[in-house]
Amino acid sequence: MADLRNNFVGIKSPNPFWLASAPPTDKAYNVERAFKAGWGGVVWKTLGEEGPPVVNVNGPRYGAIWGADRRLLGLNNIELITDRDLYTNLREMKQVKMNWPDRALIASIMVPCEEEAWKAILPLVEETGADGIELNFGCPHGMSERGMGSAVGQVPEYIEMVVRWCKQYTRMPVITKLTPNITDVRRPARAAKAGGTDAVSLINTINSIVSVDLDNFAPNPTVGGKGSHGGYCGPAVKPIALNMVAEIARDPETYGLPISGIGGITTWRDAAEFLVLGASNVQVCTAAMTYGFKIVQEMITGLSDWMDEKGHRNLDDITGRAVPNVTDWQYLNLNYIAKAKIDQDACIKCGRCYIACEDTSHQAITNFVDGARHFEVMDEECVGCNLCVSVCPVENCITMEQLPAGTLDKRTGRVVDPNYANWTTHPNNPMARQAAE
Repeated sequence: MADLRNNFVGIKSPNPFWLASAPPTDKAYNVERAFKAGWGGVVWKTLGEEGPPVVNVNGPRYGAIWGADRRLLGLNNIELITDRDLYTNLREMKQVKMNWPDRALIASIMVPCEEEAWKAILPLVEETGADGIELNFGCPHGMSERGMGSAVGQVPEYIEMVVRWCKQYTRMPVITKLTPNITDVRRPARAAKAGGTDAVSLINTINSIVSVDLDNFAPNPTVGGKGSHGGYCGPAVKPIALNMVAEIARDPETYGLPISGIGGITTWRDAAEFLVLGASNVQVCTAAMTYGFKIVQEMITGLSDWMDEKGHRNLDDITGRAVPNVTDWQYLNLNYIAKAKIDQDACIKCGRCYIACEDTSHQAITNFVDGARHFEVMDEECVGCNLCVSVCPVENCITMEQLPAGTLDKRTGRVVDPNYANWTTHPNNPMARQAAE
């Protein structure tokens, strides 16, 4: 079987699946259950400074977006960091680490942006035996209004400053958790690296209002007739997270910086996509809150089976494998040409492809042939956009087929250029140039 053992900046765990800092990691009871289910590590729900704990709302904390089948696609939360006493958390962390020495236990921390506040909490966390710390610079609600969370994560200079403090005052590896609520995620990643961070994790939740109660005219979740923006997570944010992970993985200024991937991971395939785009491990939250802790067993089995099937021996074999194939639009091969093909045996004659193409695209699909309902692609009109593939309800009924090198495209008059056949090594690809250097 494939070896799923993970070594993330010296933090070892039996597999790359960690629970993210969130309600599932709020107390020893939860974490013990998670480890029994098979999770390789946890990031303990974010700790605050010594003193009175924060106060969470005692009402609805979540808003949701569902698919047509009521499947949870996105979750918005207005919950703050842990509302449990700091020393209670520290005692439980120490006991859990003693009980499970082979699992990764990371302390998420958020305190005011003052050197003394970080200097005070770090020795307390270190005494628990935790394997590392994660700096929560991502939370977009509640704490950000107090000058913490994303209020720090949106200012690269603050990130670099706090990371330097933490590297000065603790022996533990430092993971910097980045906010997606920023124009260019590479800037905070560069700042964290400049400060000496051992790794980054991303993405934290996205600032959002998921819906509005049209009877009470207040955002959901509604608390006493009022609502607030919150943090959005779940399967719907995965495309945003994948892009941001890839941006950091291929940025020459952060190239090689270890990444813990977060954002909408629900299946083993999701995890594999993060890994091949440059993440060294993954963190999960919403999937566990939706399906329970045992979902990790499916993730472990699925990832292991896929790696065995493809001949990948360990995580190093797949980490970052897709990064060289991520490029800027200007470097795409404009002489690559593909056309849609409809499998007539699989076609159920629903007409979705025809309507989508006829009304909103390029009028490249017929709907009748010899008076009979029949859908077929006209190559001379098809631009290869694959909208028909996206709207077709039958998997693999419509596929995209690349034209062979040297073929003349009747629509554009272009010839498929054989010199672009292996784009990963083409001199116009910046990642290929970097690898060569």
